[in-house]
Amino acid sequence: MSTKPRLFAASALLALGLAPAFAQPGPPARPAERPIVIDGGTVHTVSGARIEGGRVRIEGERIVAVGGSEISLDGADRIDATGKQVYPGLIAAHSVLGLTEIGAVRATNDMAEVGLNAANVRAEVAINPESELIPVTRANGVLLALSAPQASASSVITGTSALIQLDGWTWEELTLKAPIGLHVVWPGGEVPPWLPAEVAEAAKKAVTEKQRGLRRAFEQARAYGVAEQAGTVALPDLRLAAMQPAMKREQAVFLHADDAVSIGAALDFAAEFKLRAVLVGGAEAWRLADRLRAQEVPVILGGTHVLPQRRFDAVDAIYVQAAKLKAAGVRFAIASPGDSFDTSNLRNLPYQAASAVAYGLSFEDALRAITLSPAEILGVADQVGSLDAGKLATLVIADGDPLEARTNVERAWIRGREVDLSSRHTRLYEKYRVR
Repeated sequence: MSTKPRLFAASALLALGLAPAFAQPGPPARPAERPIVIDGGTVHTVSGARIEGGRVRIEGERIVAVGGSEISLDGADRIDATGKQVYPGLIAAHSVLGLTEIGAVRATNDMAEVGLNAANVRAEVAINPESELIPVTRANGVLLALSAPQASASSVITGTSALIQLDGWTWEELTLKAPIGLHVVWPGGEVPPWLPAEVAEAAKKAVTEKQRGLRRAFEQARAYGVAEQAGTVALPDLRLAAMQPAMKREQAVFLHADDAVSIGAALDFAAEFKLRAVLVGGAEAWRLADRLRAQEVPVILGGTHVLPQRRFDAVDAIYVQAAKLKAAGVRFAIASPGDSFDTSNLRNLPYQAASAVAYGLSFEDALRAITLSPAEILGVADQVGSLDAGKLATLVIADGDPLEARTNVERAWIRGREVDLSSRHTRLYEKYRVR
């Protein structure tokens, strides 16, 4: 018997043996048969004042009323939330959730395409509903996530993102809205001074070539739009066609950049092509706060649990950035770094916001930065992000402060359906707890 058949047989047996251990939690949630009233908890509406001893009435997949004792209990199942905190499902505005599973296993990573321009790539169709990272993430109250294609070694325009809700059988059921926007990873950044001269020169040359390619792609997209209007497109181009909503400002362009030089160049580019820009990452966005406010460019911060950009930066440079943007009048959301490594830790989103509270941001603004603010930036504030009548019933009941690490999420609903909060983490805990 050759080595290959033996390896295949061993792999098959291993997969069968591990299947129960790796099985996902139960099936997606079913609709509630009766209206629900969550009664007695501290209700963080986010859009308004918190309500002590408040009530939230849910009928079908929508919130129909939020308030106090005037909200009727008639015909509804009452859920006692006395002493609990009720708040909207958290929104992770920067991730590759569903596009990656195990970084070291290439077959589980489907988050980047080759070629400089991959504008026609759609994140939603590649989402894996069976990902173990989805239940792990929602167990901590993160119920929605923006999943976006990442840059490969050659790509700059990476494709369009999708906002997914973390419960469903298929990618269609998971998708709340798609496309959200076109993503561009800005070619730039500082070349490390310790690189050998020839390597540094090659890196600078590669950046210059990518910047030229990016400009060429947008110029071609502009010309393609003119030809499309005139009905003179000889040969359809999927990539240039996919860029048209962005060129017409119908769709946002998410510009990924961290250092001040790259952010400035990206803002110049957005102004030149009249793009509806959103800055992603933005580690040094506070340095250009006036420009961001003037151009009305919101920022999705790439987390607070990362290192400062420069060696000489203050130790709290990353922690204070949210408070600085707030003081400057720049719209922002707090997210995570958004790479494949971070995706397995996406559940830690509330603690990213909590670190900003320790450095000058108010609790209310921090909670807003992971709920209503990302909903506004992503164009879904009419559906999620706050507890208001008419919005989707995507919310959480927890036993404490939503930004506190010791808080436990006890129950959660997505579109009015109560979701299973077990995960691979909880199954392993139960397994070894009794050992």
